Amino acid sequence: MWLFLFLLWIILNGRITLELVIFGVIIASAVTLFACRVIGYAPGTDLRVLRNLPVFILYALNLLWQIICSSATMAGMVFSAEEPDPVIVEFHSGLETQLQNVLLANSITLTPGTLTIFQEGDHFVIHCLKEEFGEGMDSSTFVKLLKMIR
Repeated sequence: MWLFLFLLWIILNGRITLELVIFGVIIASAVTLFACRVIGYAPGTDLRVLRNLPVFILYALNLLWQIICSSATMAGMVFSAEEPDPVIVEFHSGLETQLQNVLLANSITLTPGTLTIFQEGDHFVIHCLKEEFGEGMDSSTFVKLLKMIR
C-alpha cells in the first residue's frame, strides 16, 4: 500500500524533485499508518491481493461475459415479446468468506434478469425473470472462481 501511495503521489505531481519525494514519503507513511491503526489494514493484505490478482482478473472477465450474454438474452425476450415467468430461487453458495459472498451477490445483481434479494452468510435469495436464469446458481462459474480466492 505504501509503495502504491508513494507512486500515485509522484505520478499525480508529474515531476520528481527532492522536495516532492520527501513529502511523498511522509504522506504515504502517514496514510499507511492511519490505515493500520484506524481501519485495521494489515501489510499482509497487499500480498493476499497480489496473490489473488489473476483470479480477480479472470473473475472480472467472466462477469463481463455473463453480463453480455444475459443482456443479449434479455434483448431477445423484449423483441420477441416473450412474457417473463418470475421465480424466487434460494441456494447456499458454499463460499467461506464475506468477501466472496458479497462479490457473488453483487455479480448476480449486475447480471441482467437476476436480482439478489437477500444474502446472509452463504444463503442467497435471488429473483429471476425466468426459471432457467436461476438454475445451477450454486455451481455457477462465479462460485467456482470465487472458491479459488484464498
